[in-house]
Amino acid sequence: MTPFPQKLIVDVDTGIDDSLALLYLLASADEAEITVLACTAGNVPTAQVTENNLRWLDVCGAPLIEVAVGTDGPLVAPLMTTEDTHGPHGIGYAELPPSTRTVSDRTAAQAWVAAVHQYPGEITGLVTGPLTNLALAVRLEPDLPKLLRRLVIMGGSFDHPGNTTPTSEWNVAVDPEAAKEVFDAFSEALHPPIVCALGLTETIEMKPHHVARLAEIAGSRPIETLSETDEVGIRSAASNPMVRYFTDAVRFYMEFHQAQGEGYLAHMHDPFAAALALHPEFAEYEEATVDVELDGTLTRGTTVADRRGFWGRPPNAAIAVRTDPDAFFDHLLERVGRFAAAVHPD
Repeated sequence: MTPFPQKLIVDVDTGIDDSLALLYLLASADEAEITVLACTAGNVPTAQVTENNLRWLDVCGAPLIEVAVGTDGPLVAPLMTTEDTHGPHGIGYAELPPSTRTVSDRTAAQAWVAAVHQYPGEITGLVTGPLTNLALAVRLEPDLPKLLRRLVIMGGSFDHPGNTTPTSEWNVAVDPEAAKEVFDAFSEALHPPIVCALGLTETIEMKPHHVARLAEIAGSRPIETLSETDEVGIRSAASNPMVRYFTDAVRFYMEFHQAQGEGYLAHMHDPFAAALALHPEFAEYEEATVDVELDGTLTRGTTVADRRGFWGRPPNAAIAVRTDPDAFFDHLLERVGRFAAAVHPD
């Protein structure tokens, strides 16, 4: 445990798994202080991402946090969204109450730059969506990689099938130009960014017993066990609002994975990346030089890792390659469950 909370810039395209990542970080107030919550287009458009973030902050009883809105789409390509994966509003079946919180006067890129200048060398950046905002921030401040304490990225796929094309991962595929600009820029960083790619994050499988365990820790009733035999779209009756909304969100995600032939489960890519932002010791790493293919007819958006120095360029990534998923879920569920109980006591 750190002696004081580390400062974070959290850049998300919320998103079901982004939602749980946000709950985890808000539940980690003794270790994490979110200085900026940046909204980027990805799973759903930027406006919907922003609305989701504002509403989750209310559900979690969060303090005032700067919520900065990014651009409406990628640097070059038209925006792709994935409502089929995350639901029409990005949070599955969850229907969160409206929020009266307001957004920052600064753009997401401006907020990145302002934060690293205010706290040079102190901030960890966490990006669980496309890298658009960060690429724009680096354009504004080329020294940004040197001003961050560390960067953690959920994105890419190395020696593993993609989830958007045969070789590309969603966050990179949405904005390959931004991803390339970021990886190029961070060759000058003090520490190579931690990269959580599909080969590892697809081992982070949330299953119905995890959702039941979360409710149990939160003291929520009834303890619901989701099942592939349930009526599609059925809503949770959990007494704890945080548990209820998350259960409604993750049910949609599990139904999606089931329809894809992957089983009744949900890959929790983003909460794992959030955990590594606070606890990098949860994984083992291999350093590599990462680049992004922009021109390939079949391979645009593919991340390529040079582990042997063929390119003669310094490493710009510490790729997370091994972890203990059971230990991760024990940590995640205990933290979020206790947080849910504290925010919404029966």
